[in-house]
Amino acid sequence: MSKANVKETPHIKPQGAEIAKTILLPGDPLRAKFIAETFLEDIVQFNEVRGMLGYTGTYKGKRISVMGTGMGTPSMALYSWELIHVFGVKNLIRIGSCGAIQDNMNLYDIVLAMGASTDSEYVRQFHLPGHYAAIASYDLLEKAKRAADERDLPVHVGNVLSSDVFYNADETALKKWSEMGILCAEMETTGLYLNAAYAGVNALTIMTVSDHIFRHEQTTPEERQTAFTNMMEIALEIG
Repeated sequence: MSKANVKETPHIKPQGAEIAKTILLPGDPLRAKFIAETFLEDIVQFNEVRGMLGYTGTYKGKRISVMGTGMGTPSMALYSWELIHVFGVKNLIRIGSCGAIQDNMNLYDIVLAMGASTDSEYVRQFHLPGHYAAIASYDLLEKAKRAADERDLPVHVGNVLSSDVFYNADETALKKWSEMGILCAEMETTGLYLNAAYAGVNALTIMTVSDHIFRHEQTTPEERQTAFTNMMEIALEIG
């Protein structure tokens, strides 16, 4: 392959390695490494810039990629924009953890983000004449719900909070979101859904409840990296 035909960005340098049309996007690059080594065959690493590990392999005969995105909307938005516009990715599936804020939710439950409410200002760049509702691709959402039901997993489908704030000075904020039916808090989905909508591609966030914020329950960092296999398998099946 000639140098002129090698696609790269300052943040993703595949050096000619393939990035598949479908990609799984965990926040933690070590989770991307775990998924590739656990579930994929014939894996090739396509990125290691800034430690943001990316791999492409085969799952049940399908080519699929997985790469970390880091934390927060700015990081997710940067990587998803480049994957879409430079590398031609068409299906982007965030897999991550979240903090539940509804009483009927428990650790390890699955959350499918039908929509993403937010306190982020990321949408302002699009200069829309109103308030935009960032939602998932229905095709991916329907497939994920069916896959979860087939496995008899506890799954919640609805609106999530995609927040720029992890340590909030306003201690009442999450209670207010909970009263509006928000399922959980996380930090990346708004950036992903807005980029996907603007580009006309598909996106879905699948999460595992790692914390219950009001009950002060939590999983360990090690469990977040490796134990959330139900979520990973759902994402791989629908990719």
